[in-house]
Amino acid sequence: MTHDSEQPAYPEVEGPVWGAVVEEGRGALPFALVHGESLVACASWALGAAEVEAVALGTPWEVVQEAGVPFVLHDALCPLLDAGVILECVRRAVAEDVVVVGVRPVTDTVKLERGGVLGGTVDRDGLAAVASPVVLPAAVVADLERLPSTDFAALTTVLQARYPVVLVEVPASGGRVSSVADVAVLEALTAG
Repeated sequence: MTHDSEQPAYPEVEGPVWGAVVEEGRGALPFALVHGESLVACASWALGAAEVEAVALGTPWEVVQEAGVPFVLHDALCPLLDAGVILECVRRAVAEDVVVVGVRPVTDTVKLERGGVLGGTVDRDGLAAVASPVVLPAAVVADLERLPSTDFAALTTVLQARYPVVLVEVPASGGRVSSVADVAVLEALTAG
């Protein structure tokens, strides 16, 4: 696993790329509004603008495999991730034949815990918070029996155990929201 914040330009992807916006298991939050639009709508528009053909998340995995294309998962809780960032993640996944996962730096203090007792502070430089997208190159799509999870952190853990995974830092505007208060912060961050 590597973690990059600087990305070189990757070549155009030849052929189609499929993907889905993940909203399931996220409660009602994907339907909250940011800049007057639902989070899920914003995420869907970004996916389309990144030249990804949207398919229903419930599409049988065998159908996705038979297409022989890369597959992008974009989290509805990362609604304002720029389409250009998604596109560069797709290009990198295809060019390097690696799974690419968008992440944000961890800014909270993280403490070790043993037996209910708090211990030392963990160095945040070695940590990343999974955001969006998760891009699977065609070879990984073909190898997976099914999509292991739609929880992006759990999915990343499973993928890291089996495939090369590159963590790419996405801008703050692409961060994950977990509450209506977070949506208000995101809206303020991206106003103007």
